[in-house]
Amino acid sequence: MKYSREIKIGLLAVVCIFLLYFGMYFLRGVNIFSPTRYYVGKYEHVDGLTEQAPVYIRGYNVGQVEHIAYDFTRKDAFTIQIAIDKHIYVPEGSEMVLVADGLLGGKAIELVIPVGEGEPLGNDTLPTRIEPGLVESLQQGLLAHVDSVIGHIDSLVTSVEGQLGGDRIEHVLANVDRITSDLTVTSNDLKQLTHKRVPKIVDSVEVTIDNANAILANVRQADIAGTVNQLDSTINLIQQAMQSEESTLGLLLNSPTLYNHLDSTVVSADSLLIDIKANPKKYVHFSLW
Repeated sequence: MKYSREIKIGLLAVVCIFLLYFGMYFLRGVNIFSPTRYYVGKYEHVDGLTEQAPVYIRGYNVGQVEHIAYDFTRKDAFTIQIAIDKHIYVPEGSEMVLVADGLLGGKAIELVIPVGEGEPLGNDTLPTRIEPGLVESLQQGLLAHVDSVIGHIDSLVTSVEGQLGGDRIEHVLANVDRITSDLTVTSNDLKQLTHKRVPKIVDSVEVTIDNANAILANVRQADIAGTVNQLDSTINLIQQAMQSEESTLGLLLNSPTLYNHLDSTVVSADSLLIDIKANPKKYVHFSLW
């Protein structure tokens, strides 16, 4: 009976140890009942990768980082051992890629497996590379832009120093002083013009306005309507005289007989002049004594 109690206590201890071991691996994400295959990769730096970090194939979790060993006397100081399911087919040409896991800066391992048939690998060392995450890409792009901006600023400063080097600053200051002096003289001339000439011009303009007002007043006082009426009456009398056949002006303008006589006289005079030019001897007689 005594031995049976000791046996029970031993069995209970074994079960507790087994449960503790199983629980630790379960919490680490390792299925101890599943066969495991191990692969190794070497890195110069791991960027915060830790043990128990996940291992993905095309985004699917197939294992975890089992162990990280380091030897800082070597260039590839870190040796990463990953454990994945033994049933995962890993052919030749596969590689381990250190990638970002989420936006919080975590790291994970991505197994890149080539498409097609190939000889399967056992427990072997895989080629490795590091793929920068979103934050690293942004930092690199930002640093590139910062370097470019710094280069432009440096060129601008160099150009300004070249423009202002030597005696150019003194020349610029001298030109500014001369421009300031010219502006002062111009300001004084404007003040004198404002105080002396502008009042005279204003007085002249006032006199001209007064004269114009006087002329307008005289025009208003003149009997323009009477003058226009007299002019209208005169024009009417002339029109009546031109239309009347009894007045001299009407006879001259309206008599067709007078027009015909005048036209006949002009025609006769023209014929006479033509005949005189053609036969001058007919009208000019010479007497010899």
